[in-house]
Amino acid sequence: MSHVEEFLTAEEEQEIIDAIVESEKNTSGEIRVHIEATAKMDHFSRAQQVFHFLKMDNTKEDNGVLIYVAVDDHKFVIYGGSGIDRAVPNGFWDTTKDVIASHFKKGNFKQGIVEGILMAGKELEAHFPWNHNDTNELSDAISKG
Repeated sequence: MSHVEEFLTAEEEQEIIDAIVESEKNTSGEIRVHIEATAKMDHFSRAQQVFHFLKMDNTKEDNGVLIYVAVDDHKFVIYGGSGIDRAVPNGFWDTTKDVIASHFKKGNFKQGIVEGILMAGKELEAHFPWNHNDTNELSDAISKG
């Protein structure tokens, strides 16, 4: 079994998906989680690639947020589309990153991802509230590389 498959249990993955579903109920924003073994390049650049590969830059308001995790590298990136980057306050991603990192340092990977998702969802809700025309544009499933 690979490190990616061992990173989270099936139950933990479902809790993450449930957090995505819950967070997206009140926003037009989209949240995805991608987990892979290693980036084989700069992690921020790899997160950009994955963001594009998952078609997160094709959302109507470019308000997608990707939480990218490279398990073997012990690195993660929070990458937001240009629409959300224009809307969130300075330092927002740093606060979210710090919360995720504090959980990761203790080995609480699922909890770190869930709290990051919930924080991103609250910010998306404030800047991109849900309206009756909104559809879930992207899958809520965790993608793996």
